[in-house]
Amino acid sequence: MLGVVLPTLDEAATIETTLRALAPLRARGAVVVVADGGSRDDTVVRAVPHADRVISAPRGRARQMNAGAAAACGAAHVLFLHADTQLPAHADALIRDALAHHGWGRFDVRIDGRSRWLPVVAALMNLRSRVTGIATGDQAIFMTRAAFDAVGGFPDQPMMEDIEISRRLKRRVGRPACLRARVVTSGRRWDERGAWRTIVLMWRLRWAYWRGASAATIAARYR
Repeated sequence: MLGVVLPTLDEAATIETTLRALAPLRARGAVVVVADGGSRDDTVVRAVPHADRVISAPRGRARQMNAGAAAACGAAHVLFLHADTQLPAHADALIRDALAHHGWGRFDVRIDGRSRWLPVVAALMNLRSRVTGIATGDQAIFMTRAAFDAVGGFPDQPMMEDIEISRRLKRRVGRPACLRARVVTSGRRWDERGAWRTIVLMWRLRWAYWRGASAATIAARYR
């Protein structure tokens, strides 16, 4: 069984659309868990009719995803999906086939936004991930329950939890399945901050993290 975990915080504008798109997976047996970190809007109310479980979790994406994975009890495979991201058709079958040969994996990503540079950003993200074996949360990371447990879940840190769990999975389980099927994620981060400004910022933050800067320092710079 596949458990789909969505960490949320003030996602009332997108959560219903994302969850409705998961209805075919639920019909085929997937369990959808929303792990809310204390939304002040209508996220929880809007999520309840479209999810199997909606839980409250300590704020922080890593903590919320770990709580959601725990709530998806019985799921042999776990997918971590952002609240503004849409899966490709038959994603559950793609994940099942990939995890027959790998302990974990991710999808390619397409970024939906106003900037004409976003296709380039997505292409570079996908290429970098394929070369390095490191995935980002925008790419909808999935793994077997055994792999999740082997690395102790997501590390309890305020940023770069996706990079860190990728490192640990790569070291303990092996390289990921890099699926060419694409998830579509919102480009709101790039639209709000400016595409080039966001691109430069994220590359600088990742470089600093690779050089040994703490996740707390990275989070402070991001804000």
